[in-house]
Amino acid sequence: MTAVVALLRAVNVGGTGKLAMADLAALLTSLRYAGVKTVLQSGNAVFAAAEPAGAALEATLEAAVAERLGVKTEFFVRSAREWNAIVAHNPYPGAAKNDPGRLIVTTFKGIPKAADVAALQAAIPGRETMKAGGKHAYFIYPDGQGASKLTNALIERKLGLRCTARNWNTVLKLAAAAAALGSDG
Repeated sequence: MTAVVALLRAVNVGGTGKLAMADLAALLTSLRYAGVKTVLQSGNAVFAAAEPAGAALEATLEAAVAERLGVKTEFFVRSAREWNAIVAHNPYPGAAKNDPGRLIVTTFKGIPKAADVAALQAAIPGRETMKAGGKHAYFIYPDGQGASKLTNALIERKLGLRCTARNWNTVLKLAAAAAALGSDG
């Protein structure tokens, strides 16, 4: 069994994609995943799975949530090892320590092309900064995300990939929850 972190896109944010975390946990448990735990109310879960993290597991979860809970959403699944690497390779340690709510990790369905990352960096409309690494990127929103024009829609448009984002506090909570499962996958 491999510990995994599963992020749901656009669930319980801004009044869209309503999904009770208790219902999500019950569904994951019924699918025979072990140690299921949801983290916060914004669509985060950790559990142990026999199958590896990746596109096949994401598709299984997306289909199950749509069929059984009536919610169409996307999953972004990473093994605990992959999630720990996201934490370990954070290029903004100062922001992680001093302003973790404004340090955002965005996960993608694939690896963005270098040219697309450069195009996104050139298109950043404000003081935000970003660094990409594999199937994720780190963003700093010095003035907060609320008023920023660097939205997930802009990121997706420039990179050609679907994404979901979590602040650094949530990233660390998910890492701790995955570590509690005892397998780093």
